[in-house]
Amino acid sequence: MKRLLALITLIMLVSACTEPAAPQATIPNPNPTPDTTTNPTASPADAAYLPDPQLTPGDTLNVTKDDVCTPGYASKVRDVPEAVKQRAYQRYGITSHKPGEYEVDHLISLELGGSNAIQNLWPESYSGTWNAHIKDRLENELHRRICSGELDMRTAQRAIATDWIAAYRQYVGALK
Repeated sequence: MKRLLALITLIMLVSACTEPAAPQATIPNPNPTPDTTTNPTASPADAAYLPDPQLTPGDTLNVTKDDVCTPGYASKVRDVPEAVKQRAYQRYGITSHKPGEYEVDHLISLELGGSNAIQNLWPESYSGTWNAHIKDRLENELHRRICSGELDMRTAQRAIATDWIAAYRQYVGALK
């Protein structure tokens, strides 16, 4: 009987340590490439700023425009445990970094219906031309367009997941 209780306890502990499955849909990369370090639609200069599409294809929650346009929505669903953030760094081969050097970013932001799944997370640099602050501008513009009805949420998700720099140029304009 003690062995049975110990086995049940062990199973419960192991299952509590695994990530729960959430209703989500991976946005497939329409341009897969064997070279996983670059995005084939990006220029060589831009490719260094994009996530690896094999590691971070993007992932969404099953939400509506009304959900993402509700004030406070993103804060309510933002939940990336430190262990998942560390896993994102490991997947990209980043073994050490200084505070403020990177953020573990959502490729498809929560404001656009993105999920907290590892398939939607990557370490994005705060330095360089196409950095996390620049991507934030795109996310805000896409969110504004979704909420005003100018842009379909699925179109915004696909654009940012495929090549966020190209999406920036299309929806925000030239980098200033």
